[in-house]
Amino acid sequence: MKPFEYIPRDRGVHPPAYTPGYKTSVARSPRLPLLSLQNSLSEITGPTFGQGDLGPLDNDLIRNYAKTGDPVGERIVVHGRVLDENGRGVPHTLVEVWQANAGGRYRHVKDTYFAPIDPNFGGCGRVLTDEQGFYHFRTIKPGAYPWRNGVNDWRPAHIHVSVFGQAFVQRLITQMYFEGDPLIPRCPIAATIPDPKALERLIAPLDLNAAIPLDCLAYKFDIVLRGTRSTLFENRLEGN
Repeated sequence: MKPFEYIPRDRGVHPPAYTPGYKTSVARSPRLPLLSLQNSLSEITGPTFGQGDLGPLDNDLIRNYAKTGDPVGERIVVHGRVLDENGRGVPHTLVEVWQANAGGRYRHVKDTYFAPIDPNFGGCGRVLTDEQGFYHFRTIKPGAYPWRNGVNDWRPAHIHVSVFGQAFVQRLITQMYFEGDPLIPRCPIAATIPDPKALERLIAPLDLNAAIPLDCLAYKFDIVLRGTRSTLFENRLEGN
């Protein structure tokens, strides 16, 4: 069987691994150039996820951890499509999300920010794309939080997004930001992206057409897996 050749990603849009303005990159950046390896047959024919692997509330972060009521914060819907390089929807793809709560704190033992833990918000969810590649989930808009990079550096509000392909080795990870957030141009991590258009593809625009009146706003975030307009994935900086 002739291997399928993907349209190559434009590597010029990716941030360099070594960016002193983002302090932890100094210690973590590789000393040698990264390599792209072709997947073997065993890697591309691994187990896939099905609806039976998901619970009924997995894509509803407002309700899937609630104990005594709804979580605190601005209710939102995030929706979009997972697309290939030709604009075709990618069906049956597992999209996972995790995020801080409305106060900017993660439910994680190593998060020591003094914003309170919300007892009704877990901050994790997942959903499978449908036959046309569409996905959606409900959640609380995350808050910004400080981090020990500079004297007063803050992360913009963001949601972490993971996309699985046909096997675990095909996992891609990125972050979704929100339109109009004034912290985006001030974020040292976002500043490592040399191409402004690549950064724009990580910013979800407000979508009032998908908002639920008197309930929640909506943001649209399409994920393009490959090609010159692909989404920037933080664990695939070497390209496809």
